[in-house]
Amino acid sequence: MALIATISGPAAAQQADPDDESALLQALTRADPAEARRVERQLQAIWSKSGSVALDLLLSRGREALERGDTRAAIEHLTALTDHAPEFAEGWHMRASAFFKAGLYGPAIADLGRALTLNPNNYDAIFGLASILETIGDEERAYEAYARVIAINPNHEDASEALKRLEPRVKGKAL
Repeated sequence: MALIATISGPAAAQQADPDDESALLQALTRADPAEARRVERQLQAIWSKSGSVALDLLLSRGREALERGDTRAAIEHLTALTDHAPEFAEGWHMRASAFFKAGLYGPAIADLGRALTLNPNNYDAIFGLASILETIGDEERAYEAYARVIAINPNHEDASEALKRLEPRVKGKAL
């Protein structure tokens, strides 16, 4: 019994309940890159479940519209979703993505704030906030947000690259 309790790393992640968000988040911090991708997919599956087939359809339609580049339709679908499911964090996160792609940074930041209030561990929402902060020139807060992404998901390549890019400007250059 004690031997099982000491297992860590990818083997432990594979044994984690695929619906146990807490266990998956813990596994993500210890996962190698390949295992991290699997855990990320499991977390995305959890975060994408609204509990309603109709609401899941609105999320799906919003995502499809975003993939097509139709931000207007995406915002419409995702607004209907957030109106009907204001406690569903992924609806706010995806609508923020649509607002960002439409160049509407203020509404995107507001929606990310709501998404992160509901799900503070959504590293992709934090990454979205960091991206907006960097875009509007708030590099110090962007750096802090990217660092938070890495604290949750150490294998997040885009956040790692962003930290490397911003570090000299935020922390200064070593002599």
